[in-house]
Amino acid sequence: MGKRTVNKKVLLIALFMVTVSLCGTWIYVTWEKIPASIRIKAGIDQELTLNVPVQGEVYLDIPGQEEEAVLVSDMQMQSIKETGSLTVNLNEPVTFKATQMQNYKMDVKLFGVIPFKTVDVQVIPDEMLIPAGVPIGIYVKTDGIMVIAEGEFEGLDHTRKEPAKHLLQAGDYIVKVDGEEVGTKAEFMEQIANSYGSELVLTIRRNAETFDVKVKPEQNVDGEYKLGIWIRDNAQGVGTMTYLEADNTFGALGHGINDTDTTLLMDVKSGSLYKTEIVAVKKGMDGSPGELTGIIDYNLDNKIGTIEVNSTGGIFGVIDEEAAAALQSEALPIGLKQDVQPGAAQILCCVDGQPTPQLYDIEIKSIHLDHDNVNRGLELEVTDPSLLEQTGGIIQGMSGSPILQDGKIIGAVTHVLVNDPTRGYGIFIENMLSQ
Repeated sequence: MGKRTVNKKVLLIALFMVTVSLCGTWIYVTWEKIPASIRIKAGIDQELTLNVPVQGEVYLDIPGQEEEAVLVSDMQMQSIKETGSLTVNLNEPVTFKATQMQNYKMDVKLFGVIPFKTVDVQVIPDEMLIPAGVPIGIYVKTDGIMVIAEGEFEGLDHTRKEPAKHLLQAGDYIVKVDGEEVGTKAEFMEQIANSYGSELVLTIRRNAETFDVKVKPEQNVDGEYKLGIWIRDNAQGVGTMTYLEADNTFGALGHGINDTDTTLLMDVKSGSLYKTEIVAVKKGMDGSPGELTGIIDYNLDNKIGTIEVNSTGGIFGVIDEEAAAALQSEALPIGLKQDVQPGAAQILCCVDGQPTPQLYDIEIKSIHLDHDNVNRGLELEVTDPSLLEQTGGIIQGMSGSPILQDGKIIGAVTHVLVNDPTRGYGIFIENMLSQ
């Protein structure tokens, strides 16, 4: 009897743990199906199908500013102006329509009872974008001198020297030296060399905090004065322009420019776009990412635009009239998260020897409406035989290639799976536009 009782308790505990685990998984999956933000186009019916057992109460983000905002649900016309709030059942298709560009909130409750999540609902203009898909040469200058790492060196007396230890760290930006704005990396290194060991006051920006540190350069075995830090003040490379707007503003890459050593998003002070020509393709293979090789002449005559923003959603700025006129693509409407469907889609890009971008077939494998990583909202697979033959799938330099589905721009390519170059990730176009 004793053994049976023990076995029964063990089975009950195991059953309880399995039940808790399944419930936890279900809650997580349900949470991810509900986006933290929903955007709807002004004046256009927008259908949202989440298929989750929740109800949402929609109300104005700033009460007291009610305008004519209409929700269509179950064929019944309701107005926030009249009711103050709207209750919708998200376990079935819901159609939103708004006439004013305002922000709303939606309190979501599981089974219409348990508070679960608050969603931002934003009404945006019905935009048209020109899909670009052209390669671009990128050069950016950091806002200050970026510290890559701090370490040690052998001193003139053959002892270990670490002047910057516990003072500077990877990701710091040196913005001033003795109260004067820092120049280029070369100029900063010259200041250190000419200090002859005198104490310097460095103004440091670390995340959102700015402060001063005092540091004393020391001589290495060659008699040169050093701080024992590795630094960077610029980055360059090849990417793809995603879209162009009517005012010649552009979005590109679909992800930010991160430092290759620290992987941190770089604080950019200024940047430029240059003409580039793809001259070679390194085909992607399992475990070995491929790459587009472009020729970039960083000459003023080849400059086609300026970079004004470097964010997690991409780089953004303005290109000149001549470069804008060279884009022959027709403007297309944007497709919001709720418009994207698993299945056939296309990417627009240039590979070796192509003077203009070409469309290639892909398949949207999975859609993550509320992924923690904004750059991985879409999972995709290259299916086009021609592109697979040329590149093996997604390779470096294709980041930013616009993704098209049903005549709309829905996103941009961002990453490749290293162990399977035919597969990768993309960002929703609405997330790029919100940066």
